[in-house]
Amino acid sequence: MKLFTNKKKLQNEIKNTNNISFVPTMGALHKGHQSLIKKSVKMSNKTLVSIFVNPRQFDNKKDFFAYPKSFKKDKAILERLKVTYLYKPSYSDIYNFKTKNKIFLHPFSKKLCGKFRVNHFYGVVDVVNRFIEIIKPKKIFLGNKDFQQLFLVKKHIQKNGINTKVISCRTIRNKKFIAYSSRLKRLKKYENKKLVEIITILNDYKKKLIRKRIRHNFNYIKNKLLSAGAKKVDYVEIINLKSLKKPKVFGNNCNLFFAFYIKNVRFIDNF
Repeated sequence: MKLFTNKKKLQNEIKNTNNISFVPTMGALHKGHQSLIKKSVKMSNKTLVSIFVNPRQFDNKKDFFAYPKSFKKDKAILERLKVTYLYKPSYSDIYNFKTKNKIFLHPFSKKLCGKFRVNHFYGVVDVVNRFIEIIKPKKIFLGNKDFQQLFLVKKHIQKNGINTKVISCRTIRNKKFIAYSSRLKRLKKYENKKLVEIITILNDYKKKLIRKRIRHNFNYIKNKLLSAGAKKVDYVEIINLKSLKKPKVFGNNCNLFFAFYIKNVRFIDNF
């Protein structure tokens, strides 16, 4: 695996390579990342993984500085998975050029997390666009746990006619049905138990919605999550994955979307 910290050196290396797949990460790699990377390695001749904690997508500076970092472990994981290139740029390497593509934000960016995190999705789409302009990958691999992010990146790519295919990948979960996340590293044992209880409550709630035993009631489920140890609940919503609208009842193509805090750590997921 070759490591690059400078985009010009990276571009010089890959300029004659036609089938690069790209997996963007912020590091602190877990089994979810590894699943994306394995799929990329299997589907493509060469895989490029980036590690860059993007300050422009954080609305809270404390959250940015607290984001877990484990570069030595990450590098060892990527070498084991037979990644071809690792790109670990500086802030200036990513942001010191003017992009060709105009950032497009679909109206869906104003829903769910968009209501609570000002400019977050602009920061996400902007940095992904910058990586794409630097690397020019044939494919980009993104996880369904961050469905809203995945959808917005896909719409930006389509709107600008970019020749990169978005490959959506299933959410990887542990035995307790918790989606792997870098933020899990910030939880203490007793806080992790709270997380398991909260996810269990949400999973049971979804099953009741599917059976139409109850109608969605945000205040009801919010109070249950607060009682289970959530510090704050931003939203719990049913969304139709095709129409992106709120259905009256839980039906086909619907997922339960939610965001909540345990102490100062924010978790999002959908299932």
